[in-house]
Amino acid sequence: MVLFKYNKEAYFVISLFIIFGFFSSCSEKKEVKTEKAPFNIQMKEQFITDITMAINHLDSAKTDTSNVKKHFLQSRKYFKKTEPILASLDIENYGFLNQPNILKVEEDDFTDIKTKQPSGYQVLEEEIFTEEMNAALVNKHLNLVSSRLKLIRKNISFNHLKTYHFLWLFRKSIVQIALTGITGFDSPVLENSLEESKTVYQSLKTYLSIFKNEFNDVALLKKWNQEIDASIKDLNANFNTFDRYDFIKNHTHKQLELWNQAVDDWQVSFPFELAIKNDATSLFSKDTYNHTYFADRNSGEMTSEKIALGKKLFYDTNLSSNKKMSCATCHHPDKAFTDGLKIGAKVTRNTPTLLYAGLQKAFFYDKRAGSLEGQIIAVIENENEFHTDLKTLKEVVTQDSVYTKSFAKVFKNQKVGNAEIRNAIASYIRSLAPFSSKFDRNINALEHTLTQNEINGFNLFNGKAKCATCHFAPVFNGTVPPNYRESEIELIGVPEQNDTINATISADLGRYYVYKTPERKHFFKTPTVRNAGKTAPYMHNGVYTTLEGVMDFYNRGGGIGIGIQNEYQTLPPDPLHLTNQEIEDIISFIHTLEDDIKTY
Repeated sequence: MVLFKYNKEAYFVISLFIIFGFFSSCSEKKEVKTEKAPFNIQMKEQFITDITMAINHLDSAKTDTSNVKKHFLQSRKYFKKTEPILASLDIENYGFLNQPNILKVEEDDFTDIKTKQPSGYQVLEEEIFTEEMNAALVNKHLNLVSSRLKLIRKNISFNHLKTYHFLWLFRKSIVQIALTGITGFDSPVLENSLEESKTVYQSLKTYLSIFKNEFNDVALLKKWNQEIDASIKDLNANFNTFDRYDFIKNHTHKQLELWNQAVDDWQVSFPFELAIKNDATSLFSKDTYNHTYFADRNSGEMTSEKIALGKKLFYDTNLSSNKKMSCATCHHPDKAFTDGLKIGAKVTRNTPTLLYAGLQKAFFYDKRAGSLEGQIIAVIENENEFHTDLKTLKEVVTQDSVYTKSFAKVFKNQKVGNAEIRNAIASYIRSLAPFSSKFDRNINALEHTLTQNEINGFNLFNGKAKCATCHFAPVFNGTVPPNYRESEIELIGVPEQNDTINATISADLGRYYVYKTPERKHFFKTPTVRNAGKTAPYMHNGVYTTLEGVMDFYNRGGGIGIGIQNEYQTLPPDPLHLTNQEIEDIISFIHTLEDDIKTY
């Protein structure tokens, strides 16, 4: 459509030209405006273009067998270009395409246990970039991945997208780059993670351009483009020497701030919060996480009054049958809420820290509880712990007038019930996530006291040592960012004794006891590394008394590295080849994760 835009003065001048015969067709100024398609249509067009290229290269790899590696890398590149969209709009299919080369076991209940062989780009990477490639196996996975991509291309919908959906997926991609992308999490063989992160950033820049007209502040869009370009430039680095600390501090956090500015500039509101709060400007802050996302749906708001009530219950020995045990009996604040014992009294496993326990999706070493409230039930009923029951517990609380008044205030005059008691204790435990360590203060630029060795330790932890492929920053536990939907369990081959010559695996079968799935023998939940300097001894059986012993175990390649053969070991069996200095640096970094918990 052609539009003529003339103001009054312009119209008068043109009239004079017409009167005096000086007007000619070449002098006519016309502004042509082409109506752009809605943003969701533009996003879909870009997505279809990229996913089609990913498909084409996979299909070419099947026929052009002499260039399988080349076609795989090109397909992987275009898959990464789709990642910002696919990882948000189709989480399940994205998970299939980007899963590790580890047997997948789904245990919904005793009647529905499934084991699935993995496929996807990580599997293809391991099968293609090997000394002796199995052509038939590679072709099988090429077909599986290509078919899945074609299915996505056919069925993916952008119709429901609103502006806030785009902002969420945009931020999610930024977080994913920082917490898994630059760690080598999904490029275990090639360690091509930095190059792939550059590809994701370039894709984000492309999608952001679709929303150019949303910016009221034109300078803000310019800042975004400059920041993305700067991030891409800094990602031109060697995987093992890349400064991840600097990148997160000076790029990721800056991008979170710019994201919040965009939210304000676009005047966008969100219907609810995801795992990360909508106004978060740091990944390492007590204000980063939405704790209700990790809790039961009916857990309610975490108020200061509820937390205080939960704290009182936590330290109350009257809740146990012998009136001598409280939660604090096994979880001492001065030991980062552990007990310092190899194995707790009358129990079978090492006592884990409660710090950051609320920021996970499963509880106990074997993940047999799905919530903190559920875990509390097990402790109450365990004959070696509280050795009581919910009915008795309720009676103890209701007979205390101080408690009944507090419960009436906190729970709005509801009668004291088991659910309320457990919720109060769980709320206190959820509050134990201070993010107040030396490392937190430094990465948030509140102080500048980290030594170069401590920074090196963080970079090694998130790079060469591969610690962060299981202990994900910033909580450094096994709850996988950026979705935080699953807390991982791993088989690393923990020995019965600290023995590297005649090692035998711990007799504890871990997750196997829950559903009796043979493929889950010796699997245990990945704990947090935060405050590990205060929580010795280590592992589910307390086999290692020092962090040096733990690091030696991992440096050798876990259980397989000390002679324990495990078909399903999830830890890469290859030695890490860390030097003594690198090990010292990693331990120095771990000590920077110690919180000031006096107030708890």
